[in-house]
Amino acid sequence: MALPPRIDKGTWIVLADGEKALFLENAGTARTYDFRVRRIEEQDNPPNRDQAAGRPGRMSDGPSGHKSAVEETDWHQIGKERFARSVAAILSRAAQEQRYQTLVLVAAPQVLGEMRSHLHADAQSRILHEIPKTLTNHSLEAVERIVRTEAGAF
Repeated sequence: MALPPRIDKGTWIVLADGEKALFLENAGTARTYDFRVRRIEEQDNPPNRDQAAGRPGRMSDGPSGHKSAVEETDWHQIGKERFARSVAAILSRAAQEQRYQTLVLVAAPQVLGEMRSHLHADAQSRILHEIPKTLTNHSLEAVERIVRTEAGAF
């Protein structure tokens, strides 16, 4: 059985949810992590109820005179998806500029999927691990411990 890839010095660890992303770098070794914050990205994304214009619209069902409700746009979810795409763009650009060699993505499952689908192939090829968890509000020590456990590293 092969050993899992090592999270060596210089590996980027990106924690993301739909509103905040922390770009960390392992300044330690593969055995003793020392995650340092390189960059923080945040967006203001209030709940949908604060972004919606009012009650959902209605649409005529035809000559019968009945009307059906139209599903309301979820602006909060759209904001999360847009933010995930912007994080993917930052990672793709950084990979093309050779600013990191290996990457660990830690994000809420939906955000992780959205990011993955918008990453450039060069960035995708650098991914060591993907961890479908929301850790943006955890301490760096807790993140180090969880990444070590989840990634199966030494």
